[in-house]
Amino acid sequence: MHIRPAAVQELEAILSVYDNARAFMRAHKNPTQWSGGYPQPELLKEDIAKEQLFVIEENGVIHGVFAYILGEDPTYQLIEDGAWPNALPYGTIHRIASDGTVKGILKLAVDFALTHCKQLRADTHHDNYVMQNTMTRLGFQYCGIIYVSDGSPRKAYQLNI
Repeated sequence: MHIRPAAVQELEAILSVYDNARAFMRAHKNPTQWSGGYPQPELLKEDIAKEQLFVIEENGVIHGVFAYILGEDPTYQLIEDGAWPNALPYGTIHRIASDGTVKGILKLAVDFALTHCKQLRADTHHDNYVMQNTMTRLGFQYCGIIYVSDGSPRKAYQLNI
């Protein structure tokens, strides 16, 4: 598997990965996360332009996609029912998705991100038990509740290396 920056010409393949991820979430008792076609193509194009959207591919086939953002995330400034374990610089993994054909996409993204920063944050919907369990298994610590831009709550996690 190889991780590299996404290209705008790959948007159709990237959207297909997100379609598969939404179907997986609905099938695993998480029917409302990423509703309404999130993430929209405009957001993904912005991520690509900022060089913060990455694909995980093998033999030219995109199996996973994620945004990796270094620096402060405005949605992480306020945390309730808990606290961040430290205030060190961090990177954030957002919008991670798999096409469902390869296992370990989150681990690959985490390993990649850790080569750039030793503090990682991520969040997920309260119904996304698969993601919560995977993050915990990879060593992420549950820290509390944050709110995304539309005001909805998310469970927030941090990994410290």
